[in-house]
Amino acid sequence: MLRKQTPLRPYFETMPAVGKPLSTGELKRTEENLTLIQEQEEVILNAIEKVKNAGTPAETIRKRGQLTVWDRLNYLVDEGTWYPLHTLYNPEENEEGCTGVVDGLGKIAGKWAVIIAFDNKVMAGAWIAGQAENILRVTDLAKRLNLPLVWLTNCSGVKLMEQETVYADRRGSGAAFYRHAELNRLGIPIINGIYGTNPAGGGYQGISPTILLAHKDANIAVGGAGIVGGMNPKGSFDLESAQQLIDATKGFKAKAPGRVETHFDQTAYFREVHDTEFGVLEGIKDYMSGMPAYDPKVFRVAEPAEPKYPVQDLNRIIAANQRRPYDAIEVLARLTDNSEFMEYRPDYGPEVFTGVAKIDGFPVGVIGNRQGVLPKYPEYAEGAYVGVGGKHYRQGLIKQSEFVTLCGRDNLPIIWLQDTTGIDVGDIAEQAELLALGQSLIYSIEKTDVAMMCIILRKGTAAAHYIMGGPQANENNAFTLGTPLTEIYVMHGETAAAASYARRLVKEQEAGNDLGPIIEKMNQMVKDYEEKSRPVYCAQQGFVDEIVSLPNLRNYCIAFAGANYQNPKSITPIHQMILPRSIKG
Repeated sequence: MLRKQTPLRPYFETMPAVGKPLSTGELKRTEENLTLIQEQEEVILNAIEKVKNAGTPAETIRKRGQLTVWDRLNYLVDEGTWYPLHTLYNPEENEEGCTGVVDGLGKIAGKWAVIIAFDNKVMAGAWIAGQAENILRVTDLAKRLNLPLVWLTNCSGVKLMEQETVYADRRGSGAAFYRHAELNRLGIPIINGIYGTNPAGGGYQGISPTILLAHKDANIAVGGAGIVGGMNPKGSFDLESAQQLIDATKGFKAKAPGRVETHFDQTAYFREVHDTEFGVLEGIKDYMSGMPAYDPKVFRVAEPAEPKYPVQDLNRIIAANQRRPYDAIEVLARLTDNSEFMEYRPDYGPEVFTGVAKIDGFPVGVIGNRQGVLPKYPEYAEGAYVGVGGKHYRQGLIKQSEFVTLCGRDNLPIIWLQDTTGIDVGDIAEQAELLALGQSLIYSIEKTDVAMMCIILRKGTAAAHYIMGGPQANENNAFTLGTPLTEIYVMHGETAAAASYARRLVKEQEAGNDLGPIIEKMNQMVKDYEEKSRPVYCAQQGFVDEIVSLPNLRNYCIAFAGANYQNPKSITPIHQMILPRSIKG
């Protein structure tokens, strides 16, 4: 008789339950919170729609007999598994409103991949400012999760009138080709579906991946017609040289370099050539079906289960008013399988919670900030002041370092639920070694080799944003998500204004001067901080990789956990894990 069970069943099958349903009174009290979040979501959705509609209208592309980037992605990615990243990313404030590429996590033929595609509606997929950095973030993600990188290349080359923003620099467009070489060296395959004309940088983009599949009209080349015909010994142009350029271009248009008959029939770079755009995508699916991936049962510790409570409750639980506390464990209860959580050291460092949860049946570590007043804490203050959730104190920093280290030992990926106002400050805090303990947590993160996902639920403030697995942890951080409530700043705008102008106020008052102009500057600083810390701005600047609605956070957690366990480079046998035993004692 066959008998089966999940690994370490007594620990993982049924873990401690957390959370409770929202009461009728809570539902009524949170109506305003719901409205405030919906208002922010509308702002975010409008910004996303603007990016998606950038460049040539979709119908114009389709009339040319081509698919848009979105058409290609919709056909390629398994239904319901597309999790976009960097949608609003535009750090150089391009007039196009984007970086010209679309990327995210998705399943192809049932397997997770990091997917990135040139937007052929935006300057025919040209390299534009900020795009190289976007690509590096994507290659980092493939490297961190050990996933195939899938490209849809349709690249017209550099936006030549702004070449200085694209071409050179340590992290410029050339760095992407070195990153492709690095992924290949690490055994991470890059599959590339090639469309259209791809000269110069587009040619290297076409040739640097592992496997090349092309549409029949595609080409890749060191240079295109404009480059070959553009050399002019005079150093300037006149009517004669313009005519020569016209003639050369016309001749080259008839036979573009690097076409299919070159790179399939002669060089044999292209593995496959397809008559239709859909055929290229089918070819990618076929290669993805052969990519290495463990069956999920190897790493699952229980059957997947939905949370006991609706994820939509998050729009009511997490207060839009940044000064208002909420129960962070109730947030956790809407994200984890069966609303269960095995907490590590619950009686120590109460400002943060650490522990093990299940996401889609996979074990993950979770670290987050508690909110609210913490009476008789921190102990080193000896009653001089009261601790508040969102801040970090001595015990909490020690607990996080211990937990991260144990997650590293057990190969558990970590989800950070960040809502932090900073680290305790002042002489008492310095004597309690908080500066060193904050850096110790950074060191603990760097010493581990596990993937981390960071969610900025509300506030990401000061050095506390760094130490809680933020994007600065770029050897570990796979991606960082913001929400409609996210604010990221070195300190709150009012605090910054006070710090910047307090002495000036004293000086002006002692001199008998009008304080009005200084107060006006302070209020302007507060306004600037607010404008430059809100969700859309954070996404455009790359402080977060995507803004996600609160109810959609669990789906991204599922994608992260599944991608992490698809083909890990290192395995701790579940029955040999120490962390669950440390929790049980």
